[in-house]
Amino acid sequence: MALDRIALSDFRNHAATELSGTARFNLLVGENGAGKTNVLEALSLLSPGRGLRRAALADIVRAGSQAGFTVAADLRQDGEAVRLGTYCENAHPGRRRVRINGSDANATALGEWLAITWLTPAMDGLFTGPAADRRRFLDRMALALDPAHATHAARYEAALRERNRLLSDRRDPESGWLDAIEAQMVQHGGALMTGRARLIETLMARLAAMPAEPFARPAITYAPGAPDSPDGLSQALYEGRSKDRLAQRTLSGPHRDELEVIHAAKRVPAAQSSTGEQKAMLVAITLAHAGLAAQGRAGILLLDEVAAHLDPVRRAALFDQLRGSGAQVWITGTEPSPFDTILSEAATWRIENGEAQRL
Repeated sequence: MALDRIALSDFRNHAATELSGTARFNLLVGENGAGKTNVLEALSLLSPGRGLRRAALADIVRAGSQAGFTVAADLRQDGEAVRLGTYCENAHPGRRRVRINGSDANATALGEWLAITWLTPAMDGLFTGPAADRRRFLDRMALALDPAHATHAARYEAALRERNRLLSDRRDPESGWLDAIEAQMVQHGGALMTGRARLIETLMARLAAMPAEPFARPAITYAPGAPDSPDGLSQALYEGRSKDRLAQRTLSGPHRDELEVIHAAKRVPAAQSSTGEQKAMLVAITLAHAGLAAQGRAGILLLDEVAAHLDPVRRAALFDQLRGSGAQVWITGTEPSPFDTILSEAATWRIENGEAQRL
């Protein structure tokens, strides 16, 4: 299964762009600011969530558009095409809608067809940045194992916001309201923690089977922010009410989870490793996940300006591992030369001013 035809309308600087005749490797080349990453962002919106830039929908619509943006794609499966699409109308600028084979659907349903992940320059600080970024990274990867993971994450966050609102109110919250909200947090938070733990276990098994070089092999651990069982989470929320009331926020739960990463060979935390080692570990995790994403559904991997910053040995290793991953790969670069070894296998487009020309 793979995406075959991609069409963008009024998306960022793309007025009307169509890419067809795709391959296992798909290469987008062009100057900085030409619109290459915008194509990757459009593809990332064919999955649950806010895409690789987490941008407001109104910011995505091309300047001057009267209609709003549209992203459409054909997914080839056993010779048949499944039509996937997402769009936002100017009349409803805060609402993203989804259609599958011409019928309205929710964004979670996209995860039943595609498992999309990405690696971008903005993620270079993942190991040193806030824990919330690492939790989002975990949750996006967990979708490859369970498309419903996005629903659990959204519903847990909604219940968490409501509990925090009650805790910060000047009046003492009624215990009945807290009981009801905490029941939702336990239901969806428990599923969230289970999904994250399962992902880490599966990823570690894949990482262990990968060569230790040329990408530094990371050891990853899931550190839950509360007892990782429904009963344990329920008890932690109940017993923490007084302390949470003083803090005016919930101090225990999967919203406090952490992804711990160390350089396996050196036994050094990723946050204390060199910039190059951090990049190599992030690439290793992404490669391990690419194989997971391609099991049972179409795995799509988006790599923004990744290969250009690797030496020839690491580039060759990257391409070899991508060939065996089963994922369809979309790569950006300013010029074709770093991709000489895969050009014969790749579908290549030059992107200029929001327009695509097949090479």
